[in-house]
Amino acid sequence: MIIDTSSIAGYAIFREEPTDAVPDLSKSRSTHPLNQLSIEEIRAASKIIREYAGSKPLKFNCLTLREPKKHEYVAFRDRRGPRPDRRAFAIILEKGTPNIAEVIVNLNQSVVEDWKVVQDVGPILTLEDLDVCERVARADPRVIEACREIGITDMSKVYIDAWAIGFDHRWGTERRLQQGLVYYRNSESDNQYAHPLDFTVILDTEKEEVLAVDIRRVNGERTAPSFEEHNYMPDYVGDSYEENRLKPIDIVQPEGVSFRMRGSELHWAGFKMHIGFNYREGIVISDVRLDDHHGQRVRKLFNRISLAEMVVPYGNPDHPHQRKHAHDEGEYGMGLMTNSLKLGCDCKGAIHYLDAIMCTSSGEPAVVQNAICIHEEDNGLVYKHTDYRDGTVISARDRKLIISQIITAANYDYAFYHIFTLDGTYKLEVKLTGMLNTYCLHPSETAAPYGTEVAPAITAHNHQHIFSLRVDPEIDGPNNSIVQNDAVLTDAPLGSAENLYGNGFYCKKTPLRTAKEAAANYCYETSRSWDIINPSSINPSTKKPVAYKILNNNCPTLLAKPGSMLAKRAAFARKSLWVVPYEDYQLFPAGDYVCQSTGELGHPYNKTIADWVAQDGSVENTDIVCYIQFGLTHFPRTEDFPIMPAEPVSVMLRASNFFVKNPALWVPPTHIAVDKSSENAFAQKQQVCCGKSDVPSKL
Repeated sequence: MIIDTSSIAGYAIFREEPTDAVPDLSKSRSTHPLNQLSIEEIRAASKIIREYAGSKPLKFNCLTLREPKKHEYVAFRDRRGPRPDRRAFAIILEKGTPNIAEVIVNLNQSVVEDWKVVQDVGPILTLEDLDVCERVARADPRVIEACREIGITDMSKVYIDAWAIGFDHRWGTERRLQQGLVYYRNSESDNQYAHPLDFTVILDTEKEEVLAVDIRRVNGERTAPSFEEHNYMPDYVGDSYEENRLKPIDIVQPEGVSFRMRGSELHWAGFKMHIGFNYREGIVISDVRLDDHHGQRVRKLFNRISLAEMVVPYGNPDHPHQRKHAHDEGEYGMGLMTNSLKLGCDCKGAIHYLDAIMCTSSGEPAVVQNAICIHEEDNGLVYKHTDYRDGTVISARDRKLIISQIITAANYDYAFYHIFTLDGTYKLEVKLTGMLNTYCLHPSETAAPYGTEVAPAITAHNHQHIFSLRVDPEIDGPNNSIVQNDAVLTDAPLGSAENLYGNGFYCKKTPLRTAKEAAANYCYETSRSWDIINPSSINPSTKKPVAYKILNNNCPTLLAKPGSMLAKRAAFARKSLWVVPYEDYQLFPAGDYVCQSTGELGHPYNKTIADWVAQDGSVENTDIVCYIQFGLTHFPRTEDFPIMPAEPVSVMLRASNFFVKNPALWVPPTHIAVDKSSENAFAQKQQVCCGKSDVPSKL
């Protein structure tokens, strides 16, 4: 059925053959309510929208699942209500006009339920939008002249990375803008980021028109590009591969995997969940439940987990770098930028893949094959103890279930790993790799203090990566609260009867009752964490509410002056934690429309986390949503060039008095391990890992 494998902006998007036939929606009537729209549903929804619009020429910015309202889905899941109707949500641009509309289509009834015009907003720049930049800019006389001035006449060797512009006061929001960062390539496989040029291009996306060519001059002079090659492709590095050859590592599961997939529903080691995907968030994990092996019941953990936003602000205040603060999700879409994953390269072992289904600007379905990878990995020990008196050992191996996707956002690549382990833990790990964003240095300049000269005449500027994990908790039920935990010294003074030796400390627990109270930052001095508790569910041993603990020590402070454009646009990154009352379809902390947003409070069509928190709603014993910010501040190194070694950051949620005992006790201990190393004194000898040890009980 897939016949056209042409790519959009270099990404492997597989188009479906257009058809005038009436789409068959009979299967959609019984599909899981959280499944992404099928090929047939996208065709049906776009047809209904075009017919409703009449003769208006339309451009589809997105066409995706309109998830059912939470109460509708919960009633269906718990067999208390009917299956929710399948709905599609679209953002529509009317070609040749500034008109933008949000459209909801009821697929069960084949009708447009709502057509809402929105104003003064900037929809996501899709891959097709970004494709405009290089094509149009290369042919523009001003761009050609800017290249000729520094000795470049072959425009086929000029490459332009399209970026959202952030905000530019010269044009405001009347046009859909993007900026182009310009590079040179000596050859097709040459590293363009070794040859940054000294100008940027501003374009009108819809009119496909270059508005400005911003040339940076130092003391009135242009900066000549460096043509020295710094390459990383196999053609250039091949000899080193053989000189340092590594022997293969094979991952084998002879009995197959331990998880089961029923459509998009996943069952693994007591976990049950639904795996979804959309153009903006990418992977969405919903309806997460866990078997309590000791309590003999299925317990609810999380209603919905997704990456809700990220921002990459750069720290050089000079023009044009002040415009570099990419909101990669809200401005481009995690789903739209996702890679088609390859076995042995992106994932190893026994893999289950899921495709992603999205739509093109014409409303036709497009499939990214193998967009999601699901697999298991060994995770070291889950528990172990050696009795030093008699040498008795018990040891069990942990493993992790990984649900992953990888995106390419211009120069950077991000690998997102949603990880579940046998003790009930959830972790989101992000690995950052790809290419540094580089810029050219004039001979009179130094990279410091805002960057590092990673190669002669090439600077990479200081920047941050701050991610926002959205967690809609359901810890033992829908009504949850937040408690802040701080390790503090006891108030009793040294030498007192209560603290004679001065060693007393305890966990100070502070309930956070409103959205403003729950706007919190991490504190290293107190090892701060936060508990998501259920006040109505009490642990029988501790007599305290059951909880899942947020552990987040990778949370840098947003390095932008208060009141700055960046601090307003990326308001979500100003705190490590935000907690707000749940509202249907309130998802994105930087707003539904991030492109060219100003971050000002009170926008009628673009509310942000700052607007939500300003209402100061109760977050105590109610339906709440947590936004957890984590990431890193990156001062580039020469080791990050020409291609960056993967750097991981993560955030974790762990059970805290949720179970009555170690939830991994059901994991059988490892009985036998065979050491086949010829250099080991115990070569070929079976080591008993459960029972009596072969080693002396004492040293």
